[in-house]
Amino acid sequence: MFEHRTKLRVRYAEVDRMGYVYYGNYAQYYEVGRVEAMRALGLDYAQLEEHGIMMPVVKMECLYHRPLRYDQRITVVTRIVKLPRARMDFHYELLNEDGEVLNTGFTQLVFVHRDTMRPTRAPQEFLDALTPHISP
Repeated sequence: MFEHRTKLRVRYAEVDRMGYVYYGNYAQYYEVGRVEAMRALGLDYAQLEEHGIMMPVVKMECLYHRPLRYDQRITVVTRIVKLPRARMDFHYELLNEDGEVLNTGFTQLVFVHRDTMRPTRAPQEFLDALTPHISP
């Protein structure tokens, strides 16, 4: 299993009138965690797109345990537990400074050719980067 942690602070623009993070913003926290996890593996979306591969999100799940609030420091824990094929799964936990789980989530992305938008297998560079961290 590969795990990466990214620290963030909840910004005022992300909260509703009650001071809680608006539910639609959790997808952005997942994206930050996902992008930073991939970057830590030496992978990035820009290079992938230069090679004609896109990664749209095809599934997202989000479970709210406790609300996130304005100015709160959080850690986005992103995990990849299995090697991708045509789809890649990411698991998330949003933690407060005390390590309490405030939110859990999941996204599934699919590798597609930019020109055809048809699914394709995960690029070898992804497999090479993840293989040392994930047992088959």
